[in-house]
Amino acid sequence: MNKNAVVKGQVWIWLSELAEPYWVLKDAGYDVTLASPNGGAVPVDPVSLAGDAKTPEAERMLHDDEAKLVLEHTVKLSDVSDPTFYDAVFVPGGHGPMFDLAESELLGDILTKAAAAGKIIAAVCHGPAGLVKAKGSDGLPLVSSRQVTGFTNSEEEAVGKTKMVTFLLEDKLKELGGQLVRKPDWQPHVVTDGNLITGQNPASAQGVGEAMLQQLKEKRAALGGVASGGVTFSAGEAGLVGGKKAAAEADISPAGKPAS
Repeated sequence: MNKNAVVKGQVWIWLSELAEPYWVLKDAGYDVTLASPNGGAVPVDPVSLAGDAKTPEAERMLHDDEAKLVLEHTVKLSDVSDPTFYDAVFVPGGHGPMFDLAESELLGDILTKAAAAGKIIAAVCHGPAGLVKAKGSDGLPLVSSRQVTGFTNSEEEAVGKTKMVTFLLEDKLKELGGQLVRKPDWQPHVVTDGNLITGQNPASAQGVGEAMLQQLKEKRAALGGVASGGVTFSAGEAGLVGGKKAAAEADISPAGKPAS
């Protein structure tokens, strides 16, 4: 991984961590819209576009016309007017969330409202950094007293970034009261605690997407097969917002505004 990628202002995402859950949901019939703090094009870590890091799902995203359009034209997070419209919120990784989303009161408010409404909250690798400002119904950090995982200190050390990030994610999750559950470095690992789903590293992105989909199916079945809203994803300078196609029949766009 390029160490120069981890500097303020270069808050890139790791493409496979976005692409794998994206395709899990898209292929299951969910509409997905990418959102970011500033809107516009998603900044992707170039290292995630090379070698083994460029997974088939990432490759597919780069060559799918609809997905490319989504990557190039993200919705601003401030335009997500009603986070409770969506069925889930997902924060993919890359080092980006460690810098902008960890400090975002706006994302924290979106996550807090979504969680209070019983929506699914999910994140993978460095994505749980985006949960830092989120609160539970008790006013404590959203991860407090809940089992979580994320990019570990030893994984951060292995990629040579411990001195380049403003905090270590494992330490931060513990500081917020999270009960960190981890596996050996680089092994796929997904932790589910109620409606909170987290993955440890890039290899866990597919599993996080599948865990989200399973909960979405269960919630939909409980509603008699009717989707109540959508899904929100957010990472680094970028995030995702999406919804079950059935929810779009009310002529509402993913940003919660009348569809044009």
